[in-house]
Amino acid sequence: MKNNLEIIKERFKDSFDVKYREINGPLGKTTLVFIDNLCSTQFLSDYIVSPIRSKKVRCQSLEDLITNVLEINIANFVENKTSIDDAMLHIVSGDVVIFVEGYEEMIYCEVKGYVRRGVGVPLTESVVKGPREGFNELFVDNIALIRRRIKNPDLKFEPIYVGDKSQTVVCVAYIKEVAPDNLINYIKSVIKNMDMEFILDTNYVESQLRESNSAFDTIGYTEKPDEAASKIMEGRVAVLVDGTPFVITAPYFFIENFQAPDDYYLNKTYTNFTRVIRWMAFVFATFIPSMYVAIITYHPSLIPSLFLFRLAVSRAGVPLSTVVEVLVMIFAFQIIKEAGLRLPQPIGGAMSIVAALILGDAAVGAGIASRITIIVVALSTLSYFLVPKLYGALSIWSVIFVIVAGFYGLPGVFITFLIFLTRLADLKSTGYSYLFPIGSIDTFKFKDVIYRGRLDRISKKIIGEGKEYEKEWKKNI
Repeated sequence: MKNNLEIIKERFKDSFDVKYREINGPLGKTTLVFIDNLCSTQFLSDYIVSPIRSKKVRCQSLEDLITNVLEINIANFVENKTSIDDAMLHIVSGDVVIFVEGYEEMIYCEVKGYVRRGVGVPLTESVVKGPREGFNELFVDNIALIRRRIKNPDLKFEPIYVGDKSQTVVCVAYIKEVAPDNLINYIKSVIKNMDMEFILDTNYVESQLRESNSAFDTIGYTEKPDEAASKIMEGRVAVLVDGTPFVITAPYFFIENFQAPDDYYLNKTYTNFTRVIRWMAFVFATFIPSMYVAIITYHPSLIPSLFLFRLAVSRAGVPLSTVVEVLVMIFAFQIIKEAGLRLPQPIGGAMSIVAALILGDAAVGAGIASRITIIVVALSTLSYFLVPKLYGALSIWSVIFVIVAGFYGLPGVFITFLIFLTRLADLKSTGYSYLFPIGSIDTFKFKDVIYRGRLDRISKKIIGEGKEYEKEWKKNI
């Protein structure tokens, strides 16, 4: 019958990075199994290999080896009941597993030392004022960044291994007695029941938690530790996935799309002014192209006569109908945006600007589009970027509005707007209404809705206690 070490060697056959170090220790022949580029070799040599080889301390059992010989803080047994699977998991996670001849039990020691990206500035959430730290791809570093901001013993980080093949660590973070138990249990059950062979990013988890068949993100995500910490302190649950710098938070509400990361670090008056601009940008991005198409095509009497004359001159010679003209320009700007996003960073921005200028001038010169159409589409496209987390949904819905406006005019736009609102009201975020707190402001007493109030009032008490959340969750789930 093969012993545990022989089984491990057979499972790791043809893996050149798995190393086996044999030592004559105080209990006899001792073998260390580890992956070279996942462990700190200096740490391994100084605090495990050297103490075992010294033989200065007498050992009678494996407990003596852990207590009296190994000079390391994190060392424990791999239980024999699930020994092979646990041992393999520790090895591929960057730990050293110690086999002693004649003993079935194994010892693991944590000596992780793999290459990591340092804590840098988050690229997707730039701020004018406030912390510049951003999450990296190592979840233990991300946990430390959150723990630094929430010095509370009730802050819990529960690890769950997901993926039959990848065994990726997914960590659920929350504050006990602040986040509702129903919400915590629901998210943990969804993660535990994920039937996947591997996961590489938080989106694998997000796809299981968010509303299906919706362009709106009903699960939040962030790259900033301070924002994740604020969500957790509000009573929400954060999910960290090893290997990605993005942390998802749930529940996530529509109103949060208009809140920027530095809203709480800037002057309150200026912050509220910029929030008004974001709401206006949301209206422009969604409705301006469709209203333009509807009025030009079906309701020209709504336009002042002087402006109508100038508009007719601008559109003279354009062979396309207004709806086709607008759709062509929308898709052209989308292509420019995607090209600028996918190109290398040093040339992506410059290429987008040059392409937009050339495209606009060439389209007018060739008679494909009028100047007013380019202005309308450009204003709509720029407005998307003021609410970046709504970009995908608004891009789709604005095209739907334009198509309906081309067929039915303003009545079609108004009916589609009602469908749009109905869809938003129907969405749920892990059991909560997506439009919260607009529909239940008296129940939850949300302190930061449309405008930002004084910080001492916002942070005086944690927003939403667990029991209040649970009442609303039971009604909505």
